[in-house]
Amino acid sequence: MTLTSSIFNVEAFREALRNSTTSGVSVVTINEVAREAGVSISTVSYALSGKRSVALETRQRIEAAVARLEYSPNASARMLAGRRTNIFAVTEPMRSDTHIPTHMAFVLATAVAARRHDYDILLLTEEQARLGMSRVASTGLADGILVLDVAPNDDRVALARSIKTPTVFIGVPDDHDGLLCVDLDFESAAREAVDRLADLGHTRIGLLGMTETAYETSNFAPRVRSAALARAAERGVQIEFRTTGHIQTDRTGTRAALVELQKAGVSALMFHCTQEAQSVVVGELLDQQVQVPYDISLISVAASFDIDELPLPIDVIPLVPAESCELAVELLLSSLSDEPPEPGLRLIPPRYAPRGTVGPRIA
Repeated sequence: MTLTSSIFNVEAFREALRNSTTSGVSVVTINEVAREAGVSISTVSYALSGKRSVALETRQRIEAAVARLEYSPNASARMLAGRRTNIFAVTEPMRSDTHIPTHMAFVLATAVAARRHDYDILLLTEEQARLGMSRVASTGLADGILVLDVAPNDDRVALARSIKTPTVFIGVPDDHDGLLCVDLDFESAAREAVDRLADLGHTRIGLLGMTETAYETSNFAPRVRSAALARAAERGVQIEFRTTGHIQTDRTGTRAALVELQKAGVSALMFHCTQEAQSVVVGELLDQQVQVPYDISLISVAASFDIDELPLPIDVIPLVPAESCELAVELLLSSLSDEPPEPGLRLIPPRYAPRGTVGPRIA
């Protein structure tokens, strides 16, 4: 299965949805779309639902007809008739600071999990994420909504509480009362990393974090930093924290952070940053002929990529997108049943995967 087979082409519908009425009723019928595109009604239905494959050229004609006629599939009418749309909307805002590989890993995992239950996904990528989510809720286009890239003060929180469409957050906003939220237990992951290093005698640890912006816009970066600092204080350990610069591709900023941490005399490094940043640091250490773990111990916290792709695979507490996305999809499906799940946090316990890069501190 490819990603494109299970994700609706949101751009083809965006203009039509923008002009939809709040009731979701469209003055254009599927019959008119079929005539405009020169295909049968069933072909239009297959193209819009994804239930059967449709030739690319035919699909493009249908999408163009949908956009021209401003057709909005009235999913609400089908639900009143006892049928579902078999579509989940995924709101994933794409901003200038978005780290595309990480975020698309979650989109793909969501699509795969949804497909297992015969669902397709409608991907909403507007930077003003609340707008797309609001349109989907008002038109009844999707049975449920999955919220990605959750910010600490996320404006989708208030909307989720006001709409009838079931919603699950993959991430934890500061204000999460009454919401269904799924995430890795970042706090436990950070504490475990500090404990492992402290138990081996490391008293000065470097924490290389995300970009500076991430600590303002994401919910997980501050959680890892806060938990690590708190545990270090409990264990009598000093943490030297540095970010990887202003932008995701700031290799110069990453190298500068490494130099500062080495000058601070750290005997261990905790990574909570992108694959690119970790590759830069590990590569620099290898070039310097630093012996791991004898000269310095290395551990990655909540890495969502394959750690074996680094120049030197290191100990890791992984963040596995499939785990949180599969649980979120299951909760969303349960929300459509007669016995919906209770609101609250579902935190996935971290697990440790050794690679031999954490050892005792050598005085």
